[in-house]
Amino acid sequence: MRRRHNTGDSRRYYDWMDRAEEDMETVELLRREDRCYFSCAFHCQQAIEKALKAYILVKTGNLVDGHNLSWLCKQAVKHDEEFTQWLDESAALNHCYIETRYPTDVPYEMGRGQVRRFADMAREMFTFICEQVEEELDASEPPSAEPEAAGE
Repeated sequence: MRRRHNTGDSRRYYDWMDRAEEDMETVELLRREDRCYFSCAFHCQQAIEKALKAYILVKTGNLVDGHNLSWLCKQAVKHDEEFTQWLDESAALNHCYIETRYPTDVPYEMGRGQVRRFADMAREMFTFICEQVEEELDASEPPSAEPEAAGE
């Protein structure tokens, strides 16, 4: 399946990271609310989707389209094998994209423990992605010129 590139979305990685961070802050607020489990889980998925897109954007200069965290994580693995450790988490968080937003014939149940696991999983993965983005940015910055000494 060929991925299309969305021409309306920002191509600035930091816009994606800012939105991902906002989603993580939303997760922290919602995880304490009994009636907000589905919304909390959805924001877990959204935070990781946006962070992975930011990482891929930093690495390739291309914004990828799609919501499947497993696919996005596999794209990240192409640039850094360390992302392999997050494939299981990506698959688990994928269930938070559709199932948490729309009612189904077979009810999708979610309790405090499951939401806590999703939130912890997303926080760990988000922290890792942030570190990888920072490392990539540090590695791509040209060294700064030494200031000239006075009197030379």
